[in-house]
Amino acid sequence: SSSSRKVGGLGLGLAIVRSIVELHEGTAALQSEGAGRGTTVVIALPTAPVRSAGSRSGLVARAVAPPKGLEALPVLIGLRIVVVDDEPEARELLRYILQESQSVVTLAENADAALAAVSEGSHDLLVSDVGMPERDGYWLIGQVRALPAGRGGLIPAVALTAYAGFGDRTHALRAGFDMHLSKPIQPAELLMVISRLAEGSRRRSAHGYERG
Repeated sequence: SSSSRKVGGLGLGLAIVRSIVELHEGTAALQSEGAGRGTTVVIALPTAPVRSAGSRSGLVARAVAPPKGLEALPVLIGLRIVVVDDEPEARELLRYILQESQSVVTLAENADAALAAVSEGSHDLLVSDVGMPERDGYWLIGQVRALPAGRGGLIPAVALTAYAGFGDRTHALRAGFDMHLSKPIQPAELLMVISRLAEGSRRRSAHGYERG
């Protein structure tokens, strides 16, 4: 896949499958008889309990329930988030995770589109891939931090990279990001980080403090 070419074969496609399956409290496992013999992905999902015809509302409630263990994050409800990643699969995974937690997601396929969205000044948080072609995430956050406060210059921002080294994290924070996460994304970790950043931003706004 294009994801594998971009990051040197880290297997992000399978990581995306696993993340989505785990959001539904299932499991994903690989089976193969060896090189050149192909690979089978086995997915197991829990079934909803059988209900009578008059209890349809119970099935609907289960379908829209938040991921297990993330019910106590009300700060995410209605949060307006810009997500930028040049890989369509990665964008869709992030959109899925965030919309399942009732955030409002704006997708951007490159840094220019993300900058345009942030500069509207109507979003609460930015989630950006770093390793994008042409204009990368470091360029983007530099442009964002140069914006006036009322046009998104103080927006909390999370950097996503394919590597988790100390240097990568330090580079991201020095560039202007507030947090750094490595791919493949762990949904629970992503939502907790976003929740903390959003809550901190709201507290600063309530007390009239600026970022930094």
